[in-house]
Amino acid sequence: MTMSPDRGGVFDYLLWLVRMGIGGTAGSGHQYISWIHDLDFINAIQFLIDNAQISGAVNIAAPQPLPNKEFMAQLRSAWGRRLGLPVSEWMLEIGAVFLQTESELVLKSRRVVPARLLDAGFQFQYGDWQSASKDLCQRWKAQA
Repeated sequence: MTMSPDRGGVFDYLLWLVRMGIGGTAGSGHQYISWIHDLDFINAIQFLIDNAQISGAVNIAAPQPLPNKEFMAQLRSAWGRRLGLPVSEWMLEIGAVFLQTESELVLKSRRVVPARLLDAGFQFQYGDWQSASKDLCQRWKAQA
């Protein structure tokens, strides 16, 4: 998931949950979330264009995927919220119906690492979720 402070994106939705006090653990909280900061995404694409010798499939994701429980805790911390109500699997199923999506998007674990990017020398500006979420929250507030 590419995280940007733009309205209507995945980060905006996750931050809305945090702001409403329901940004706690989803399901078991053990499922991994792979993500990338929008600026690193843009830089990774440019890096791949500039390094044509890199061919084939390349994972464009931050090097530190996190379990949902830690991911949401760090997002709450970046926003300045201590608590977030957890959301059980059955609640996610109901919410998915209203959002016209699949609960699997939240409940399925995705642990993607950018081995080929790292091996090629790509440097992430926001390789960890703690610094990325702080930057994204600041940029979100600046747009408000």
